[in-house]
Amino acid sequence: MFCHTGQVVQKIAVTLDRGSVADLDRWVKEGKYPNRSRALQSAVNILSEREKRTRLARELAKLDSKEEKQLAEQGSGDRAWSEY
Repeated sequence: MFCHTGQVVQKIAVTLDRGSVADLDRWVKEGKYPNRSRALQSAVNILSEREKRTRLARELAKLDSKEEKQLAEQGSGDRAWSEY
């Protein structure tokens, strides 16, 4: 199945509490989204991006800043950049 953007999409069933459904319907009524599906897709996209940023922050926190600084100061020699 394809959506308006030409991407392949999959239809799923979702169970939500009344408050969440009311929010979806309000956003559609206010014109923020054309339908519930697009509102839910937007929410999933936002959560996915947030997770990616959080994962990146966790990985960056594992780095040893002193070691990274030392490596940066050492450089990679003349082979790091090609001539223009």
